[in-house]
Amino acid sequence: MDNLICNINTTLLEAWKIINNNGKNIVFVIDEMNTLKGVLTDGDIRSYLINRQDFNIQISEIMNTNFVAANINTSTKDLMLLFNEQIRIIPLISDDKKLVDYVEFNNAIYIPVAIPDLKGNEFKYLTDAFLSTWISSSGKYISRFEDEFSKYCGTKYGVAVSNGTVALHLALETLCIGKEDEVIVPDLTFAATINSVLHANAKPIIVDIEMDSWCISPGEIRKAITPKTKAIIPVHLYGQVCNMEEIMKIAREHNLFVIEDCAEAHGAEFDGHKVGSIGDIGCFSFFGNKVITTGEGGMCITNNKYLNDKMRVLRDHGMSKTKRYWHDYVGYNYRMTNLQASIGVAQLERIEEIISNRKGLEKLYREGLKNAQNIIFQRDDLQKRKKITWFVNVLFEKGRNEILEALREEGIDARPFFYPLSTMPIYKNYILSNKCALEISEMGINLPTNSFVNSSIIDKIKNIIQTVQSNDQ
Repeated sequence: MDNLICNINTTLLEAWKIINNNGKNIVFVIDEMNTLKGVLTDGDIRSYLINRQDFNIQISEIMNTNFVAANINTSTKDLMLLFNEQIRIIPLISDDKKLVDYVEFNNAIYIPVAIPDLKGNEFKYLTDAFLSTWISSSGKYISRFEDEFSKYCGTKYGVAVSNGTVALHLALETLCIGKEDEVIVPDLTFAATINSVLHANAKPIIVDIEMDSWCISPGEIRKAITPKTKAIIPVHLYGQVCNMEEIMKIAREHNLFVIEDCAEAHGAEFDGHKVGSIGDIGCFSFFGNKVITTGEGGMCITNNKYLNDKMRVLRDHGMSKTKRYWHDYVGYNYRMTNLQASIGVAQLERIEEIISNRKGLEKLYREGLKNAQNIIFQRDDLQKRKKITWFVNVLFEKGRNEILEALREEGIDARPFFYPLSTMPIYKNYILSNKCALEISEMGINLPTNSFVNSSIIDKIKNIIQTVQSNDQ
């Protein structure tokens, strides 16, 4: 209830933050005596902003005073008559018009697997970028995001790009990896990892994962090395960290580049070093379901000035930084916009809070599902590895598909693990080893991991799991 209320003296900007946080698209406006004075919806705010841009106006001037409310003693039958396509939430008031509670009509409960956490300065900075008119690939927020994110990761340089996939491709192109070169990738990963290698005209070599971490196996990397091997792309899968000590040792022995795919592991660490700062280039995604987001977006980080400078040129059409419209390379338009970067700066301000909240939710899941049968949570005790919670990830030794179907039928958007690359015909020519990846993929589920998941939802998930398991016995 507290997340649906704002004072009559609240500004439009503050009210919009409350609406954004509560996920209900509405706030109830009260005075100092808790008397309900009006309601304000996100639609009301958008309608106002079409003609004006005063974010500091008090909501008392634009709130809707002609609203539908009901007495706290109104019967359920009578309440149902008040709902329609436009009215889905009704405030409940006492006889003296004090706000007491609310009732919501919802004929389909839906728990998404991920929701962006936008509770900080995102809207403030986005508005600032918008009003500055610097809305494309120039503006103060781009350099600020690059500087602050690279510093957070422990590197000297950051190059913001339009998404995580192009971050990987940009890294490969910068390292001059191309035709006849081989790049070792894990079997269990999102397709962007292998696709970036193919787009660079190099040959991916698919190798198996470790059973305990689900990340690329250093032993399988060793088996895959040939005279044509040029690079390794370790993927810090589902927030877990690869064995970077062994991988870097192998890379040094064979003079190989290491491009870390950190799309799902912002803030994770190996031996006290954040992922992305260990290899030659670290690549991140800021898609909407990632730990921090810019909607779409990505970043390459490095400690190497030459690589940083070259990435910046390739990112911007291959154009010289000293001679405008002179092109030294056949480059790309891989730039991030100032609007995206403004959201990224706000997200980065709260990254430790976001990571902590996700870790707390995983702890809640572990406690709530401890009595479920044949369930294995992602390891968080591997030596030198400090994983983060991207999704809460579990394995079911049997009944995985039945559990997924039962959860979906109840409006809970759990996801299966990625298909191993080796199972897809388009990648069949690149397989070296895949036994563990096949096994883990068949058992894995990503559970909903967002700020709206609470103990009652976890209890519901537990009951669904136990019902499926009992039916299978």
